[in-house]
Amino acid sequence: MENKQNNSGLKAAVVILALLLLGSIGYIFKMSSDNTKQVTELSSEKEQLANDLKARIAELDLAISENTTLKADFEAQKEEMTNLLAELEKSKGDTASLKNYRDSYNKLKREMDNLLAENKLLKEQNVALTSSLDSTNVVLQDTKRYADTLLTQNDNLTKTVEKGSTLAVLNLNVLAVKQRSSGKQIETDKARRADKLKVSFLIAENQIAKSGDRMYYVQIIDSKSNILGDKETISIKDDLTLTYTFITKVKYENKTVQVNEEVAGKDFAAGTYFVNVFNQKGEMVSKTSFSLR
Repeated sequence: MENKQNNSGLKAAVVILALLLLGSIGYIFKMSSDNTKQVTELSSEKEQLANDLKARIAELDLAISENTTLKADFEAQKEEMTNLLAELEKSKGDTASLKNYRDSYNKLKREMDNLLAENKLLKEQNVALTSSLDSTNVVLQDTKRYADTLLTQNDNLTKTVEKGSTLAVLNLNVLAVKQRSSGKQIETDKARRADKLKVSFLIAENQIAKSGDRMYYVQIIDSKSNILGDKETISIKDDLTLTYTFITKVKYENKTVQVNEEVAGKDFAAGTYFVNVFNQKGEMVSKTSFSLR
């Protein structure tokens, strides 16, 4: 009887040990399986992030090859992306580090998207500027034909007719620009971004006008009726006064002259601006307007 009891106890102990062993094996297998799954997921995420970086670097290579005004910015962006890719490939790929790399990539991606948008805008502006230059050339040709005709009509005159000697001011144009620290100027129509106004106009060829220095007074009035720039006042005919933004002095030698000036400023007001050009007699010879958002 005693031997039977001992055998029964031994069998029970063996069964318990067997069950514990099986449980341990099952637990170890589950832990191993979970760990393998996590490693696979992290490896896949790391590979996807690396592919995203490589795609962006290829996109930057294309932008750099176009040799745009933002080439230096694209090159700096590519260097940051390349460095991040190198760090990612050397990393162990744990959860914490992958999150940091993904955050860094998202930040660089936003910066790159902004650069690409700005580059697209510049391309569109260059197309518009080319069209404007073509129009200017047409105007110059028309002006020359007019001056040639006028010269022929006055060949027999012995003295200059005052009315005929008045110089025509053409193509008055104003561009608002943002100047970067590198010196590059980017055209903008946003008042808060602008820090300079670029004023340009042509003084047309006139063979019967007297050559010599000519003074032109440019007046820029913002949307709040403020006159920008120097705000100097001069007296003109009939006791009238003129307040101007700046004076430009031109050496005129009976040929077409291109005038380019800049007006620096800050906190430009949004709205419509009016631009007037006066000759040294105080006569308005050209005017235009432009708007800032």
